[in-house]
Amino acid sequence: MQKHFIEIDGARMSYVDQGQGFPVLLGHSYLWSAAMWQPQIEALSQHFRVIVPELWGHGDSDAPPASTTDMAALARQHLALLDALDIPQCHLVGLSVGGMWGAQLAIDHPERVDRLVLMDTYLGAEPEATRLKYFGLLDAASAAGAFPDPLLDIVVPIFFHAGGQTVPPVREQFRADLKASSAQTIRESLGPMGRVIFGRPDLLARLGELKGDKTIVVCGDQDIPRPPEESNEMARIIGCLAAQIPFAGHISSLENPQVVNEFLLNWLPHKT
Repeated sequence: MQKHFIEIDGARMSYVDQGQGFPVLLGHSYLWSAAMWQPQIEALSQHFRVIVPELWGHGDSDAPPASTTDMAALARQHLALLDALDIPQCHLVGLSVGGMWGAQLAIDHPERVDRLVLMDTYLGAEPEATRLKYFGLLDAASAAGAFPDPLLDIVVPIFFHAGGQTVPPVREQFRADLKASSAQTIRESLGPMGRVIFGRPDLLARLGELKGDKTIVVCGDQDIPRPPEESNEMARIIGCLAAQIPFAGHISSLENPQVVNEFLLNWLPHKT
């Protein structure tokens, strides 16, 4: 997977740019990287130009610049990427935090996004109980300067089908990658980005500004952090379709890539 780099707000953002055709921007999940979209990059790049930016402090992107204070800043930074690549309009597929900044971008700049796919994400504020839980996990990792095994035992299962039977190699690699995180990355990137994500404001009241016929909300049927009830709530507000990916948790793109690929190839128009 070849990476490209661009400077935004004084920091270096890494991104994948593969294929030709109408652009599709893929936003990945917190604690992951562009590799989370590998099956989709391979399938979509046969028909589209696929661009996958890496969140600050994730993959090969630098730690977040000081300007990264909230979700609106992330949306603005990704708009700057589109501007730098001279992309006037794209389809946007955002999973988890990718959907959070993606929806903000589509609301603030509707002319820049044709189709919007919100996957395994939630645009309301983080419920207080889970926000406090996640902040506690971030504090524990920052204090330790690492993800010790007891913490990984809590964090890793959050991202996958509750049954625990799907994609064992992906789970093991994810755990190994987290375990390899440096103290600097945890304290300067993962901690601050987690606070932006889980401390986000409630955007539900603005979801009605999205185009119902050009938006769809999708989630894994076994998504633990972003359960189907949240997707259904957002779909009602937007007035759009909601769909579930079977046998998948939060990282549905890797747990059931065939269904996700077929859905995206069918739903995203091959514009010129």
